[in-house]
Amino acid sequence: MAYEQKLAEKLTILNERGNGVLIRMNYIKKICTDPKQRPSFLTEKALESAIKYINKKFPNVDFRGNIQSLTSIQRQKAEVMTATSSYYDSFLDVIEFRDHVYELLNTIDACQCFFDIATNFDFTKKYLDLIVTYTSVIIMLSRIDDKKALVGMFNCAHEMTNGCSDLSYPRLGQMFVEYEHPWKKMTEEFGPHTRSVTAALLSLKNVYPRRNLPAEQWRNAQLLSLLSAPAAMLDPACCDTIACEYLSMETMERWIIIGFLLCHSSLNSNQASQELWKMGLRSGLYITLTRDEVLNIHKVSEDLFDSIKGYSKRVADIKECRDHALVNCGAMHRERRQFLRGAIKELFNVLEDEPGLLGPKALFVFMALSFSRDEVLWLVRHSENMPKLKTPEDYIDNQMAELLFYMEKLHGLMKKYNYVIQRYHVQYLAQFDALVLNDTIQNMYVCPEEESVLLSSFVSTLSALSVKQVENKEEFDFRGLRLDWLRLQAYTSVNKAPLLIKEYPDLARVMNLIQFHTRMVDSVDELLQETSEVSIFCFYSRVFEKMFNQSTEEVTMKHYLMSFPLVCSHFHHCGHSLCPEEIEAMEKRSLRLCVTFLEHISKQTGSVVVEICAEQCNLNNQLLPWHCAETISAARHRKQKKPLPKKGEVQKEKPGAESLRKDRIIVTNFDKMHLTLTELCSSYSLCSEFIVFDHIVVPTEFLLSHLETYLSEIIVRMANYNQTTQEIARPSDLLAGIKAYTSTLYSVSSYINVDITRLVKSVLLQQTQPLDSRGRQTITTLYTNWYLQSLLRQASNSMIVHCPAMYCFVNQTTDNEANFRAEEYSDILELQALAELIGPYGLKFVSENLMWHITSQVSELKKLVIENMDTLVQMRSNFDKPDEMANLRKRLTGGENVLKRMTIIGVILSFKSMAQDCLKDILHKHCPYLMGPIEYMKDFISPEADIKETLSVFELASAAGLRCSIDPALVTAINSMLTDNTSIDEEYKLSSLLLVYVAVSLPTLALDANSSYSREHGGHNNNIHCLATAINQLAAAMFTVQNKNIEQHLKEFLLMASSTLLQLGQNVERVEVKNRESVYLLLHMIVEESTFLTQDMLESCFPYVLLRNAYREVYKSFIITMG
Repeated sequence: MAYEQKLAEKLTILNERGNGVLIRMNYIKKICTDPKQRPSFLTEKALESAIKYINKKFPNVDFRGNIQSLTSIQRQKAEVMTATSSYYDSFLDVIEFRDHVYELLNTIDACQCFFDIATNFDFTKKYLDLIVTYTSVIIMLSRIDDKKALVGMFNCAHEMTNGCSDLSYPRLGQMFVEYEHPWKKMTEEFGPHTRSVTAALLSLKNVYPRRNLPAEQWRNAQLLSLLSAPAAMLDPACCDTIACEYLSMETMERWIIIGFLLCHSSLNSNQASQELWKMGLRSGLYITLTRDEVLNIHKVSEDLFDSIKGYSKRVADIKECRDHALVNCGAMHRERRQFLRGAIKELFNVLEDEPGLLGPKALFVFMALSFSRDEVLWLVRHSENMPKLKTPEDYIDNQMAELLFYMEKLHGLMKKYNYVIQRYHVQYLAQFDALVLNDTIQNMYVCPEEESVLLSSFVSTLSALSVKQVENKEEFDFRGLRLDWLRLQAYTSVNKAPLLIKEYPDLARVMNLIQFHTRMVDSVDELLQETSEVSIFCFYSRVFEKMFNQSTEEVTMKHYLMSFPLVCSHFHHCGHSLCPEEIEAMEKRSLRLCVTFLEHISKQTGSVVVEICAEQCNLNNQLLPWHCAETISAARHRKQKKPLPKKGEVQKEKPGAESLRKDRIIVTNFDKMHLTLTELCSSYSLCSEFIVFDHIVVPTEFLLSHLETYLSEIIVRMANYNQTTQEIARPSDLLAGIKAYTSTLYSVSSYINVDITRLVKSVLLQQTQPLDSRGRQTITTLYTNWYLQSLLRQASNSMIVHCPAMYCFVNQTTDNEANFRAEEYSDILELQALAELIGPYGLKFVSENLMWHITSQVSELKKLVIENMDTLVQMRSNFDKPDEMANLRKRLTGGENVLKRMTIIGVILSFKSMAQDCLKDILHKHCPYLMGPIEYMKDFISPEADIKETLSVFELASAAGLRCSIDPALVTAINSMLTDNTSIDEEYKLSSLLLVYVAVSLPTLALDANSSYSREHGGHNNNIHCLATAINQLAAAMFTVQNKNIEQHLKEFLLMASSTLLQLGQNVERVEVKNRESVYLLLHMIVEESTFLTQDMLESCFPYVLLRNAYREVYKSFIITMG
């Protein structure tokens, strides 16, 4: 009985098993031929002689004899056995598979089964698939050069371990010997199956020729067009051979070529067989065995038929077909791809606009995908194995991206509107197919019980369907129904069956249609994979990358480039449970290809964006104030007659001239860049994310990463820092450039859905740190270095003067021309721009670097104090005794050095205060609601509060740019100078004596000609006015660290300084009192700067009249000088 043979079940299981065995054989061949993956035991020097001996004697190897060559295996038999066991078991799988295949083929021959692809489609397809899979397994086995060594080594180790050979070894060895020439052996084995195989192949004569047409005939028939017959647009797409319409051409060609190679006798006797075979031979040069393993069909056929008597005509046919393929094939497939690009694009546009058509016209989608896939696979395998031709361009397609793009688009459309397809076909199955099937069954004059039960179950299952199941999102599963239909095909295809399917073509047609409709309900994904997956690219990575590179060179293809990385999401389909070892390598290869493509696309997109930004920045620069000098000059002399421009001098264009054009046809460079950007950004619309081997890939993140890198590099480059010449861009210019770049970057979000705000924030935040995420210097580091090494270093030498009146630094007038104008880098606008560029984090880094320089000066000051400690102690106690002080002052050394270092500290702290004030202005502008509470906390803290709490609040306030009576950064810096061996009392003594040292050294400033006060600058020409800042802040910091009373020590300092300066007035030598009044003003500045001293304290120890006279004197000299 046909029911007992289980033909359907066996065909299904053996096909699946055969695919696994085939992949396993392919994997073994690959690792044995790849030097990097080749098993170590095959390359060991110690085993080399053993391998040669086994290959030479195989299969009759004398393992028991005392063979010198096999001693190396004896020494490591356990390791050899373990290493080769998986390969040995894989070869046993081939024997097992072969046995089951022959058993099934013999059973099918005995049953005299009927095969017709148009009638019992599934049964015929699985039968032909099994033959091709089996043949591929044997061919792959014959291509493994190391199979004898692997099997022989295992058996040798087995016999040495167990005392006997493995039971399967003789059969395995015999099989290897028999299949040394696989085609000859297989043609002998398939002789008895010629009738069945030929019948199955000849059923393709109405399908294959109709599918294998040139593009011109497709075009004339308006293939795949929904618009060709508008009136029939809503009619369901169906035909008598519905499953054949999307059957792969490559599959049919494999059936024809391999089938007629195995059963070639009909080629001499049957004209139909000969014509079908010739058509297959003319279709190309190679067919796929598995993955990247191909069969050179003409060479194999010619070699086989040359060895068979009476086949000389067939050999001539092969040569004629090969010549035809070489001349015509490339051009024919090129034209097909060209046609499919337009047809599939039109199909997608119509279906995207009217997704409801996916119900009746779903077949069109699968046909389009299948046709396109066939052309892609054909080109891939022929590109890799391209013959020498006069027209190699036929095998190169730089527009492959477009075809892949619309394949992915259709794939996505089917998945997106799966609900529409389900709803349509559930109604179709219940309200049409069930009724037609029932009528067909009623009209049958014979229907045995078993078949009747199956057919009745089909009708009842379909009749029970309803739209509510779709609306309730119930899971559908028609796999059982389809398997029953396959069983029924097997039952009714057996000769002398009670019910013969060939006598009831209507039943076959209806059931084939029902099968397709059920797949539309529960397995659209499976059918999409069958018709559109192109995982072959995983094994043709070189061709894949070449196609991508060719597409990137075409401007019109940039729109479709994202299809290449998306194809990598198909690659996980090509794995198999019988070969889990290769999954990791496939995953790495897939991710490498995907990342390579995305990096290239993102790099291209990013570079175009940056070019547009640079162009916009240049246009923006033309509007900067310093570019309008010529225009202003021309305006001032407008009434005067304009001189003629010099010969050869080009008239400078005004900003905006680039926007004027007489004709829109004129394409500017800007237009080209925007067009390229539009095309590249459009490719990102293909999908927001996809999965490659469990890795979620988000294409836009690659773009953001590249833009982040580009923007970071550009910002640093725009700073124009030259360490040699100490040149750098003004902060305001850099800020203007960054604003131009970012405003242009925001326009990118109109092309593509990316978070530009996150990008800009990330880049600018990195620029506030010393190094960015890639370890490169940022503008924070560059500006910190420049301000320290250029501006403040020259200010320390009094070449640049701190100018409190104008709130900036200015250059001193000297004979040598300055490298830069200090005010252009230190006025309020520039420091505000700096604060906006590097923010609180950046200014904190600047502050830390400034503190380092201050601590180095404090260290030197302490050394000077220690050198003069005894003298300073006496001066501290005798400051009110002029005669005693005069004698002590003569013993004091390094007074000028102390004042110089204190002035340097003052200059640094003055710059820090200016920068903090500008930061405060910026934060008030950007976040006023945050600044209010911080200012309140700072004002709220009382002097009696715990010093730690006070410093915490001051640290917050200082970070926000607020001035504090005690500088927390300076406190931290002074505190960091203390070591474990430092005595607090000793430090306190040094701090107190340092103030004494400064106080008693102040009169020496009157000797310096540069100590004169400048009303224009609001300070002294040698920056000694910065001593006020230095004395106040340094004293506050030192005594805070030592937990002493700041006010008390500053009062003591004021008293000593007043006394020494009053003694200065008693000296009548003209040279010494030249700048006496300018030095007097220092006392007033110190009190003005301090939050601990008051004017009352000053007046109690220094007459106010002297200050008033001093101011009058310095202002009078200013007037005289200026007058």
